[in-house]
Amino acid sequence: MPDRARRRCPGRRALIGVVAVLVSLGVLLGWPLPAPLFEAPHATAVLDRDGRLLAATIAADGQWRFAPVQSVPPRFAEALLTFEDRRFRHHPGVDPLAVLRAARDNVRQGRVVSGGSTLTMQLARQIGPPRARTLRSKVYEAWLALRLEWRHDKDTLLALYASHAPFGGNVVGLNAAAWRYFDRPPEALSWAEAAVLAVLPNNPALLHPGRNRDALAARRDGLLQRLHAQGALDDLELSLALAEPLPDAPRPLPREAPHLLATLTRSAAASDGIYRTTLDGRLQSRVSALADHHGRRLGAEGIQDLALVVVDHRDMTVQAYVGNHRAGVADRPGAMLDLVRRPRSNGSLLKPFLYALMLDEGLLLPETLVADIPTQFAGYSPENFDRLHRGAVPAREALARSLNVPMVRMLRDYGVDRFHDQLRRLGLTSLFRAPDDYGLTLILGGSEASLWELTGLYANLTATARDGVRHAPRMPTLLQPSGPAPPNVPVLTTPVLSQGASWLTLDALIDVVRPGHEGLWRQFGASQPIAWKTGTSFGLRDGWAIGSNGRYTVGVWTGNAEGQGVPDLTGTLAAAPLMLEVFGLLGAVPWLREPVQSLQTLTVCADDGYLVRADCPTREARAPRGSHFSRVSPHYTTLHLDAEGYRVHAGCERPAHMQPRAWFQLPPVQAFFWRSHTPGYAPPPPWRSDCLEGLADYSDEPVMGLLYPQDGTRLMVPVDLDGRLGKVLFRAVHRDPRATVRWHINDRFQAETRHFHDLALRLPPGWHRITLVDQHGQRLEQWVQVLARDTAGAG
Repeated sequence: MPDRARRRCPGRRALIGVVAVLVSLGVLLGWPLPAPLFEAPHATAVLDRDGRLLAATIAADGQWRFAPVQSVPPRFAEALLTFEDRRFRHHPGVDPLAVLRAARDNVRQGRVVSGGSTLTMQLARQIGPPRARTLRSKVYEAWLALRLEWRHDKDTLLALYASHAPFGGNVVGLNAAAWRYFDRPPEALSWAEAAVLAVLPNNPALLHPGRNRDALAARRDGLLQRLHAQGALDDLELSLALAEPLPDAPRPLPREAPHLLATLTRSAAASDGIYRTTLDGRLQSRVSALADHHGRRLGAEGIQDLALVVVDHRDMTVQAYVGNHRAGVADRPGAMLDLVRRPRSNGSLLKPFLYALMLDEGLLLPETLVADIPTQFAGYSPENFDRLHRGAVPAREALARSLNVPMVRMLRDYGVDRFHDQLRRLGLTSLFRAPDDYGLTLILGGSEASLWELTGLYANLTATARDGVRHAPRMPTLLQPSGPAPPNVPVLTTPVLSQGASWLTLDALIDVVRPGHEGLWRQFGASQPIAWKTGTSFGLRDGWAIGSNGRYTVGVWTGNAEGQGVPDLTGTLAAAPLMLEVFGLLGAVPWLREPVQSLQTLTVCADDGYLVRADCPTREARAPRGSHFSRVSPHYTTLHLDAEGYRVHAGCERPAHMQPRAWFQLPPVQAFFWRSHTPGYAPPPPWRSDCLEGLADYSDEPVMGLLYPQDGTRLMVPVDLDGRLGKVLFRAVHRDPRATVRWHINDRFQAETRHFHDLALRLPPGWHRITLVDQHGQRLEQWVQVLARDTAGAG
């Protein structure tokens, strides 16, 4: 037994030695790697939907170093391995053949001419702080390379190397190098470009593309020849690659979306510093150039800033985003502000949504007349942009012409609180004050909103008009999801507008006109239908234009970031030209089909758009299918005429001889303005002469109206130089231009007027009853309050 045991000892010792070596190797290879492998900061960048670079900012350490690539493009991988490490796929991190070859070359030359480093060893050299090129560091790199190979597959190691290799100057990593030298992503590199980048990390200081171009060309061309010999390139590809010019010094990176990059960096975290967006890079570039062109045009007029957004409302993705134009950046204080997200006074851009809500709730039809007359509401007197009044206009025309007075009257009927609540449901988050604080100015720019949210509101309007179901409001999507698509979770937000109301609103906006500037859009009118709206804020500080062509919504804001007003700063003059040119870039698309299933047809009076009354001439009108419009025409009355066409009544003519006739007749104040804008308007026939006596006993129709002040008005009267309250100017109108009107204040006769019924009276503070009586005894009564200084805040 002892002899046999001794004979077995050598085998046991050998086995123990092998185990010890394996254990030692396992310990060495299993030694923890540095964590993380690389701690250098990354540059930040914005990419378009296809991965094209739109804008970037340099890393904190002054290096152009983008986030690591996940995989290496095949051309660069083959060029790199052919040049650096042909046996990369087969060695364990250290290549003995390369080491022997390097030793042989170094002995022959009498100096170090080759290090025998594998690609993995070069990767190991990039990890951690720089080390001197000594035998000890070489051993450490070999050991680290073995551990890297033990832990990672070859493709991962190749991607790590490409992401952190030096490419000359302050360019680090394949991503940055491809963009800095060739202005394209690594996947789009040609064979010649891939070969240039493959040879650069070997000696980036010597082979910087801005110098030593002969050495760089020799290295590149030699590599291309080797690739051709391996069959990677055919003869034609080789000749074309050899003919490609070398890159010059590193190019400036694109600046197509610098404001967006700054906004995303502040508001949205990206683990790798790369923001992958839904933007269309080619469209972004063209839109940015257009914005710069218009920025220079507007700058000459004192309008320094603009912003623009393009949304594809089929999926609510943002296709182009210009936070501000780039022309004259150094001279503009607000040049670096992203004005897409800045709330500004929204002008009249909320008018279409009031119109749509009132359609949906059965409060009006597109052709329903709305009063357009001088109006005062508790001291607030809205004015149309052209300072004119039309008496009455169809609601559709009031929207198309963006008339302020009719829209304010519509808001009064709808209710400020109600509209405020609906706007929030539509997605407007900037309404931070109570409804009463906005009051009726809410419809004319008394609130603020950002271009981002307003364009989203209009995009939702078009999306709802396009689809057959109500849409819950959504804000535009800008960032692509970093992981798998989220599950299709139902949106809990209650839809606000119907398809029918949305389509009718856009249909009205196709008819947009602006007095005095019609030539601006007529040149675009033949190319494609566009439903659009402009807006101008108080003090001419903001000009807006937002429109839709059936697929895209384009929103434009123009103004000064610091808020200065400019005479020509209107939506029509400043913002609309840029918006229309962007639609020209987008190209014509079919307009939205009429959603017949979401509309109903009503029969209405032809002249005022209300439901039929008194045998009025009729026409058909469309309304949202779910709405319940029930207002009968207040403007058609039945007149009684004699055989010669004169008006008569029961006191002067027998009923059997009267001929009833339906007649369209507006209230006196509306009719006063309507006549000047509607040449075909026919006033009622005159009364027969024997019917004038006692007319007031037989006719109660209104024949007079006060233009100013209106019933219930509170007047703040100025004080004259002598310390007395100034006079109040009264102005009345009468259906009969030849009428005589007697004025009474608190039952005391004041004066008599003929033809033109204007009167200036000095009234003491307090309430006063105004009574007007014409020559036939027909009367008008209303009340006004005169305020003195000491009563201005009372009651």
